[in-house]
Amino acid sequence: MSDLRHAATDDDGMAQPAEVLTFARDFRPGETIPPHRHSRDQLAYASHGAMTIQTRVGTWVTPAHRAVWIPAGAEHLIVMSGHVAMRSLYVRPGLAALPSECCVVGVTGLLGSLIAHACQFPALSCAVPREDRLIRFLIDQLEEVPTAPLDLPNPTDPRACRVAAALAAYPADPRPLEQICRQAGTSRRTAERLFLRETGLTIGRWRNQQRLVHALRRLADGAKVIEAAFEAGYNSPSAFTAAFKMTFGTTPMEYLKSGRTD
Repeated sequence: MSDLRHAATDDDGMAQPAEVLTFARDFRPGETIPPHRHSRDQLAYASHGAMTIQTRVGTWVTPAHRAVWIPAGAEHLIVMSGHVAMRSLYVRPGLAALPSECCVVGVTGLLGSLIAHACQFPALSCAVPREDRLIRFLIDQLEEVPTAPLDLPNPTDPRACRVAAALAAYPADPRPLEQICRQAGTSRRTAERLFLRETGLTIGRWRNQQRLVHALRRLADGAKVIEAAFEAGYNSPSAFTAAFKMTFGTTPMEYLKSGRTD
């Protein structure tokens, strides 16, 4: 791991609390940041590679040129796919009008450049005119970007959790859902009701979303489309591409290459 610069993520020792703190570091494939939480809102941005952010309520995947918004106090862990250039902003709570739950946001070319520029400073304060202008421009751009459908909500009921764990452990499992549910100690009907109530998705849709998330991570690791497709349980690369395009509006490779909203 190459530590480009590791800024503090709290205000200890600062004469005047800053509005924004920054963090820049490169990670190797497969590296993990253990579960932790921050007193500030965090924008976790991968200018290269992909990150998977896991919390108690769900999983979010962010390829290059996407970012994850993590509200203050949300415990999370981060897993790297491919070589990841992570650039994070820690924003004073309430400064940005973004959702109170984790979400993936698009990063335009302009916003990406602003984040990279901000990470040249350990901290940004509104008390410094030049930094104040940068903060205002950053927040303005951040509040304008759209969210992206890259989340996988987690069920909480133990029976549904066992089903979800089985599906996530082996995305290509060919067994029918009825059999997987029975092995997890519940019926398909009960599991269906629990998934709808707790995730808003049927088991079938949750399984499809999980397969897409798994394939996206594998592609970010450098796997070929055919490898990612079969590992995720698709019968062919064309079936995977069709499912991906239906969800994200573009092909997998176009998504990973561009990833921009501008």
